[in-house]
Amino acid sequence: MQENASIQRLLVPVEDAGRRLDQWLTSHLPDVSRVRIQQLIEQNKITVNGNAPKPSLRLRGNEEILITGTVELPPLKAIAEDILLDVVYEDESIAVVNKPAGMSVHAGSGKDDAGSRGTLVNALLHRFNQLSQIGGELRPGIVHRLDKETSGLIVVAKSDKAHRKLAEQFSRRQTKKTYIALVHGLMAQPQGTINTPISRDLVRRNRMTTRRSDGREAITRWKVLKQINSSYGKFSLLEVRIETGRTHQIRAHLSSIGHPVTGDTLYGAPHEMKSPGKDAAPLALDRNFLHAASLQFMHPIRETPLSLEQPLPVELDRFLYQIGGK
Repeated sequence: MQENASIQRLLVPVEDAGRRLDQWLTSHLPDVSRVRIQQLIEQNKITVNGNAPKPSLRLRGNEEILITGTVELPPLKAIAEDILLDVVYEDESIAVVNKPAGMSVHAGSGKDDAGSRGTLVNALLHRFNQLSQIGGELRPGIVHRLDKETSGLIVVAKSDKAHRKLAEQFSRRQTKKTYIALVHGLMAQPQGTINTPISRDLVRRNRMTTRRSDGREAITRWKVLKQINSSYGKFSLLEVRIETGRTHQIRAHLSSIGHPVTGDTLYGAPHEMKSPGKDAAPLALDRNFLHAASLQFMHPIRETPLSLEQPLPVELDRFLYQIGGK
């Protein structure tokens, strides 16, 4: 492939005769997906021997393919949606929301329009007249995040000034975040600290791992609240505090010591738990048993301490009752 004045020029070898154009381009442009190739063809950014092709064109060999630009996509922007929000605290500068499990905080940059609906950001845009813009049009007001299947407290900035002050507190580890987690197995000690670095799993890209040497610092402190020895298995109810905010930190750390969060099948928890009783139905949890229960920080404008708490949601309370933990 040669490049000249932003034009990419490729010559199809004879031995590749019979292959589809879009498949051939995908294999020869490893950084460009097949979807992007098809969009380039639709936008007349690719020609074969000077002609506009179809993605399904069968190559004969010796064709000259020119790529004359990049895909033009409409700018991604979150839109307001009328979604019920549980607002725990609100003033002119910030809001603290109790996010339910199953709701993403914001859409990813690669999401299409349908994938960018139903997020916390969509709900925030409908509820509040103003949000900070530091995070861009996809993440207005978002200072920190919770995983989709994690419930609990999340603080939102209404102004850029509040956003910067809050971000500084998170960066300096001045905020205190406490979670409640139910994990599989009985912890051998009443409390402990996990400080193994965390990085992206190179094989399963939707996971994080503690097995690579080039990970980022991550510190998770846990304390046993209750040990549960039930017919569905052994569990430990934990209070968890994190000093860093890495992606999937609590989930990856607890799984790394052999105690995955209940319901977290991505990190090794079973899909369902069976009781030895013949008539007992298997027990399953369709979310992670991980809840951001308390949040402590300094108000970014008033500079007064704020301490907020939120009890376990009903589905986690119910699960505890079912395994005899309440």
